Amino acid sequence: MRQRPDLPAVLEVEVTTHGRLSGVENYARTKIGELGRFTHQPVLHAHVKLGEYGDPAVERRVVAQANLDVNGRLVRAEVQATTAREAVDLLQARLRHRLERSAEHWEAKRGGMPWAGPHEWRHQSEPTHRPNYFPRPDSERRIMRHKSYSLPTITVEEAALEMELMDYDFHLFTEEGTKQDSVLYRGGPTEYRLAQVNPEFASKLAPFELSLSISAQPAPRLTVVQAVERIGLLGLPFLFFVDTSRDRGSVLYHRYDGHYGLITPAS
Repeated sequence: MRQRPDLPAVLEVEVTTHGRLSGVENYARTKIGELGRFTHQPVLHAHVKLGEYGDPAVERRVVAQANLDVNGRLVRAEVQATTAREAVDLLQARLRHRLERSAEHWEAKRGGMPWAGPHEWRHQSEPTHRPNYFPRPDSERRIMRHKSYSLPTITVEEAALEMELMDYDFHLFTEEGTKQDSVLYRGGPTEYRLAQVNPEFASKLAPFELSLSISAQPAPRLTVVQAVERIGLLGLPFLFFVDTSRDRGSVLYHRYDGHYGLITPAS
């Protein structure tokens, strides 16, 4: 996918660092700035954040995150590595893939190129650099981040595209046809899997061509405390459940540092 000739070949990149990572700003600015030749729309803002865990027990202590505003659409990537330069290199590769995928989607929508056949685009994803979470003892785990937002009402294919562009392992959304809180995640290297609050209404899903399997199990109704107990007991990377205090689908997940994050719909 070639860049539009009227767009700059080098991006202006804002870099923020946290921890003892001095001296890596220029390297990150140069490496991510080189991605300008892969853009298909104006990049209105590019921000790279580099941080280091304070816990010496965490081997891959450097986390790098990039957020690009590509003409109003957010393209995001996040990686973890042992050194800052390694993290920047991984981030550049991952972000390039996101930009190329975004370009293909934009071209397909405007009629400039045919959209990939059913399931084809998923097989071209690069190997993930996302590591396993740090094996912190259950007694030490805490919910370190709670994010609440208005869930988008979209189809499963739109959710899959957002998953890829935003570099998510799962996506919590409201499915367009059933109007149910749902979570889409990868059920294997070549297939997506959908879980819903009540899968009995899966026949009413909005039309899609994505290779998809649907969980027959309804989301369990739990308090947040019970969800923490269950995810630890079952050893799951994340848990989709109905938060009884909100009566909405929510996701509890493992962070890189072995603690938990919680995503809930906004009231």
